[in-house]
Amino acid sequence: MTVTLLRADGAREHLSDDVLDELDAALRGTVVLGGTDPGAPEPCPEWNAMYGDPAALTARCTGTADVVEAVGFARERGLLVGVRAGGHSVAGLSSIPDGLLIDLSAMRGVMVDPDRRLARVQGGALLGDVDRETQAFGLATPLGRVSETGVAGLTLGGGYGHLNAKYGLSCDNLVEAQVVCADGSVRTASETDDADLFWAIRGGGGNFGVVTSFTFRLHPVGPIVAFAGVMYPLEDLGTVERSWREYAAAAPDEVTTFVVTMTFPAAPGMPEVIHDRPVAIVAAVHCGPDPDEGMRVLQPLRELGTPLFDLSQPMPYSVVQASFDPFFPRGALRAYWKSQYLDELSDDAIDTLARRAADRPGPITLVNTFRLGGAVHAVDPEATAFAERTSPWMVSFDTMWSDPEQDEDAIAWGRSAWEEMTKYGNGRVFLNFTGRQDEPLQAGTDTAFGRNLHRLGRIKADLDPDNVFQMNNNIIPTPG
Repeated sequence: MTVTLLRADGAREHLSDDVLDELDAALRGTVVLGGTDPGAPEPCPEWNAMYGDPAALTARCTGTADVVEAVGFARERGLLVGVRAGGHSVAGLSSIPDGLLIDLSAMRGVMVDPDRRLARVQGGALLGDVDRETQAFGLATPLGRVSETGVAGLTLGGGYGHLNAKYGLSCDNLVEAQVVCADGSVRTASETDDADLFWAIRGGGGNFGVVTSFTFRLHPVGPIVAFAGVMYPLEDLGTVERSWREYAAAAPDEVTTFVVTMTFPAAPGMPEVIHDRPVAIVAAVHCGPDPDEGMRVLQPLRELGTPLFDLSQPMPYSVVQASFDPFFPRGALRAYWKSQYLDELSDDAIDTLARRAADRPGPITLVNTFRLGGAVHAVDPEATAFAERTSPWMVSFDTMWSDPEQDEDAIAWGRSAWEEMTKYGNGRVFLNFTGRQDEPLQAGTDTAFGRNLHRLGRIKADLDPDNVFQMNNNIIPTPG
């Protein structure tokens, strides 16, 4: 019996039982052929249901040594390789139906050093894993807004979340990482060791190896923070977002805020006035040490119009981090997102967002506006691979639906909304909020990385000249 896998050069590789047995013997984890092994259920299914097909061959790794073996196995045979950490890639970059999937989802350990304010996080950990351990000490590092997001993909792509204005991006708080590179070497990257690799993984994506552990800087946050979550009628979005824009532009760095539009489901325990109602949610976190003072600072967000419902209150930070989880159920939704940055959130831009939000293709499609700045902008654009350090606003169209028959229409709406928004954007995109459907893997890297792309290409050529790690927002190796 043999299994056939796709090679990186497009050819097919036929692996015999003996070869598969060699891989199985080399791993402490398990090797899964084709579909899910009934004896070893898939630990972390793909989030985007458009990319739910199982890999032809999966190496479920338990630690760095397993990853070294899996990378070596793939390199020797020229196999097409994918890497899954949290499996939350909007573009399905943690799926590879015809190749070898290196699965880190069992590697979720988090070790906190409260005295040094550091957390060492394994490569398969989810945001909720980190928050649970760090909040036991009243500490946190900037991570995303959905607790089931993988730490790896978030950080390697930058990392926006509820603490950005005060403490920067996830990648800005990375102090060290252990990386298995394409040649099988294990490198510890930091400002002083493998500095080029360290620079590249802070925003340059999964192009440079498999990160098996991250060490993050921690900050005093919580356990209670001030939270604003105010639901206004969607038809008031234009007025509400204009007032929000003025507040957000002047807010202190302790405040990170955004606006999201959705049709709120008929959730048990929530008032009927918002059941199946299109709403604009103005959300914010004040991460300062006094939640009562934070609530006073956030009060204007509760007075931008006439709310339908107001969830604002001092709240455990870990609860805030999971509050949007119900809108992003794993494996249940099909998704195609498009994002772009704006230098100015003009009245015309707001009116366009309001019109598009009222014309969404389905109730679970979101139209979002994020305020950026503070600590994110305090970093030089060339200090890390993540180059976007000037735009004060970002817009994303999170097109989501459940019926495969709606694929064509839903994707067309997402593209159309994004293209209409380009007249207000500055031409730059955020790759973690970018779907992939018939677009090449390197699409958007030029605008996302700007001047940093040339250096990234040179580092890629040094560390991965054969482009073993190409199933990502791919950077082409460019020697010299």
